[in-house]
Amino acid sequence: MQTFYGEKMKNVKLAGRYAKALYDFAVEKNQIEQVHQDVLHIMGVLKLNHNLCVVIESPIIQQSRKVKIFTDIFKAEVTDVVFGFLKLIIEKKREPELSLICEEFIKLYYKHHNIVTAQLITAQQASDNIIEKLRKIIEEKMKANVKIQTVIKPDIMGGFIVKIEDFIYDASVIRHINELKREFSQNMYQAGI
Repeated sequence: MQTFYGEKMKNVKLAGRYAKALYDFAVEKNQIEQVHQDVLHIMGVLKLNHNLCVVIESPIIQQSRKVKIFTDIFKAEVTDVVFGFLKLIIEKKREPELSLICEEFIKLYYKHHNIVTAQLITAQQASDNIIEKLRKIIEEKMKANVKIQTVIKPDIMGGFIVKIEDFIYDASVIRHINELKREFSQNMYQAGI
């Protein structure tokens, strides 16, 4: 029996292969920038349209109907390279993995263009000045172009958290409060209180 984790890993590998095929074909056709923009557009459409995602993932809806839906939505909006790729995905019955394929394509694009994504988590919206300073610091340290995604999480109370790939720098107020709680509980235990 396949575990959920195993199935997820299989889907990521499959999506990675399709993403690489699209990336390589876009490079071959000298359309990588256009294809990158098309993939971002598709991701945006999928993110904003839950009903479309339900249709894409439905095994009941016939492939010909899905091609018609994709034609109506994307044909005039994307390059022929990307539209042909979308039809191929439907033909191969891989359309449920479309979002994952798009994510893997973006990872490839970023890797080949030396782009690193950083997530800045704050309790309230950070100013453009602070975001720009952080971007410059990260670019200098990582010797890469940096795209910063901002996330607002009021529960961190203040300060910030920066996530870059597997690295996390937590300077949030809530982390400091939790450290103080641990320290007080250890000191009280050691003192026998």
